[in-house]
Amino acid sequence: MTQSFSELSLSPSLEKAVAEMGYENMTPIQAQAIPVVLQGRDVMGAAQTGTGKTAAFTLPLLQRMMKHDNTSTSPARHPVRALVLLPTRELADQVAEQVKLYAKYTNLRSMVVFGGMDMKPQTAELKKGVEVLVATPGRLLDHIEAKNCVLNQVEYVVLDEADRMLDIGFLPDLQRILSYLPKQRTTLLFSATFSPEIKRLANSYLQDPVTIEVARSNATASTVEQHFYRVDDDDKRGVLKQILRERGLKQAFVFVNSKLGCARLARSLEREGLNTTALHGDKSQDERLKALDAFKTGAVDLLVCTDVAARGLDIKDVPAVFNFDIPFNAEDYVHRIGRTGRAGASGLAVSFVSGRDARLMGDLEKLLGKKLELEALELEADRRPAGHFNDGQRAWQQGEGSERPVREARAPRGEAPPPRAPRAPRQPADPLFDKPYEPALPADAPPPSWEQSQRPVARSTSPNIKSRKKVPALFKRAEVQAAPPAPEAAEEPQQPALEQNER
Repeated sequence: MTQSFSELSLSPSLEKAVAEMGYENMTPIQAQAIPVVLQGRDVMGAAQTGTGKTAAFTLPLLQRMMKHDNTSTSPARHPVRALVLLPTRELADQVAEQVKLYAKYTNLRSMVVFGGMDMKPQTAELKKGVEVLVATPGRLLDHIEAKNCVLNQVEYVVLDEADRMLDIGFLPDLQRILSYLPKQRTTLLFSATFSPEIKRLANSYLQDPVTIEVARSNATASTVEQHFYRVDDDDKRGVLKQILRERGLKQAFVFVNSKLGCARLARSLEREGLNTTALHGDKSQDERLKALDAFKTGAVDLLVCTDVAARGLDIKDVPAVFNFDIPFNAEDYVHRIGRTGRAGASGLAVSFVSGRDARLMGDLEKLLGKKLELEALELEADRRPAGHFNDGQRAWQQGEGSERPVREARAPRGEAPPPRAPRAPRQPADPLFDKPYEPALPADAPPPSWEQSQRPVARSTSPNIKSRKKVPALFKRAEVQAAPPAPEAAEEPQQPALEQNER
């Protein structure tokens, strides 16, 4: 039996916000988790992705914090009372937007902090005071070490997508963050899948938790139609375009395993006329947010992405998800196809399986607990657009509806090329160029005058350096020319003086 939100006895401000968002009946995880959280109990919840886990923990936390609702502008009256930790920036930004919508008619403040952005605006907002802080573990530790936020009054902690946080190595960061929090608090742990590591984490930090499982662990939504097609790697793009055309799909996620493959596929689909954008970890945070906003508003039809977008992103009315590559981790398949068929809507999940995916398909069958049948799909002949195009060979061909003459295409490999007509000899433009070389001077003619005057001088050193032997000779020659020898009569009176000096 479905329950409505009017049965929860929420505050009028929260009821007004919920009614504006169009919520009437609760999902199974909401119907079971919200009453337990309102009682102040710890919760360990397992539910399929897209079943409304965000509202399941946000609404009861806001209801319990309404006693702290005040209009004071002092930051001391707005300490951090609820902390929500998430694994990725996109998921943190999405949850923060949902919290703001739920608390729209209250005086409770909320904000989000994550990496890839400047810390100064985040610090300024933290200094003003916030009650609900949504964060990724790495950036939150940066603010804690910089003493930008104090967590000694936290009453509620939410670990959303906890299994993903453990997969990407956030366990040490989580342990450090939880050490800053008061011992007396309410801890909520939500995840689409439960592993033994998650259960150990819950046993360490949750006190007598209430376990809520609304679906079998690692199960896929029943509203999603799943197909597995055997496709060669070279034909995947053609099959993707064919399915989009046959089913009339306007928007879809296309998941790949690598960042490089994501960028290449997005560029290739864009060149083929599909409105496409890429989302992967090598893009800046600003580029990632712009790509998501463009996809949400419908400006982009295909979002080619890695598993950075596989967790928790709630984009309404996405009709299909394509697994261009089978995921390396089988659990990621559950999260990928959870981007469609959200909140009870129908969806389509198509996976392309090549010959090298046998091991990955075995892991996926083991996780889902059933045999997956591979379907054959006949690829239609490639439709060429009208106009002048190149089919990968040297010759250019004409598309349908074009009247431009077509050049002959090259013969296929293994067949002899068609004979060509012999070419007519080309007439020379100037007969001078066809004459043999004739020297202008006879062989016995003397060399030109300028060649005779130039004689090579062999120098072992630079011409600017003179020999040391030549320097005194030059000076001596100059003295002889300047002072001629004196007569003998002038030298005689000097002899006695010299002799007297010697005595």
